[in-house]
Amino acid sequence: MIKGRGTASNPDNRYHPLQLERESPYIEKPSQTECRPVHARSMIARNQSPDVPFTQSINPYQGCEHGCIYCYARPTHAYLDLSPGIDFETRLTCKTNAPEVLRQELSAPGYRCLPITLGANTDPYQPVERRYRITRRILELLLACKHPVSLITKGSLVTRDLDILEAMATQGLCSVAISLTTLQDDLKRTLEPRASSGASRLATIASLSKVGVPVSVLYAPVIPTLNDAELEEIVSAAADSGATRAAYILLRLPGEVADLFEEWLHLHYPMKANHVMSILRQCRQGERSDTRFGHRMRGTGPFAELLAQRFRLACKRYALVPGDIDELRTDLFQPPGEPTNLAVDQMRLFD
Repeated sequence: MIKGRGTASNPDNRYHPLQLERESPYIEKPSQTECRPVHARSMIARNQSPDVPFTQSINPYQGCEHGCIYCYARPTHAYLDLSPGIDFETRLTCKTNAPEVLRQELSAPGYRCLPITLGANTDPYQPVERRYRITRRILELLLACKHPVSLITKGSLVTRDLDILEAMATQGLCSVAISLTTLQDDLKRTLEPRASSGASRLATIASLSKVGVPVSVLYAPVIPTLNDAELEEIVSAAADSGATRAAYILLRLPGEVADLFEEWLHLHYPMKANHVMSILRQCRQGERSDTRFGHRMRGTGPFAELLAQRFRLACKRYALVPGDIDELRTDLFQPPGEPTNLAVDQMRLFD
C-alpha cells in the first residue's frame, strides 16, 4: 500500500503488446504526480448512452489524482498506453488549450446549444486544477456565451468559482452535483485517498446553495456492506446542507477496475471481501460487471430492488427530487464573438 494512493499496483493495460508477470504486483515506493500538458484537437464529446442525463461533456484532464479505487474511468488510460493502476493517479494529462478549442467549437455555424457536463469522466476540480485553472477558464467562456453547464465533482475546490457559478445560476445556466460516497473518514481515506472529506463536501453543498446554485447529491458508488447502510444518513445530511436533488449509482466494475477493486478489498477489508463480491455478482447476473443499458447503473435482483426502494423513500422523506441534473436554459446562448453583457465583462476584470 502507498499512503495517499488508491492502489499500489500498476498492471499492464489491455492494449499493451507484452503482458509482464512480476514477482510482486505492488509498487513499494511513493509515486509523485506528474501532469503533462497536451494540445487537444477537440473538446466536446458526444454521448448516446440512455443511462446518463446529458449528451455533451468536456474533460479538461485525463487521469485523476483523487485516486478513487472504484473509478470507472481507469480503463481509459489504456488509450494513452498507460496503466489503469497507479499510472491513472499519477501520470495525468491536462488540455491546456481547452478554452481556445472550445471557443472554436461553440463558434461553428452548425453548433446546437445543449447543456455541457464537466466531470463525466475525471474530476474537473482534482488537485492539479489549482495550478492549471483550466476548468475555471472554461467556465469563464461559457458564462460569456451564456452557455448552460452541469458540473460533477467531489472536490471542494469548486467553491473557488462561486463568482462564476452564482452569475450563471441567476440566469438558469448551471447546476452542480456533489459526489458523496461516505461520511466515514476511515473508509474515505482508503477508498478516495486524495478527495475531499465527507464533511467538506457537505460544506461545499451549503456554500453553493447559499448563493443560489442548484445542487444535487450523487450517492455513488453504493458498495454493499461498506457504505450502503449510509444511504438515509447521506440523503438527510445533503438535504440539510441545501441539496434539492439526489441520485445514486451501484458500484460498477468495468474492464481492469474489477481486478484493482478486488485487490483493494482483500488488502483493506479481507474479512468482508468475499461477501461484498458475492452481493455484487447477485446484482450483475453472476458477473462482476453488467454492461447492459438500463441495468449497469442500478443492478438487478433483491439487493438492487431494496436499494432502489430505500432511495425512493429517503428522497420522499427529505423532500429531494430524484435525479442529479436540473433543467437548464439554452435560449440565451450567444456564440463567441457576438456582443456580451457589459456587466459580465466587468465582473471578469476582478478575476
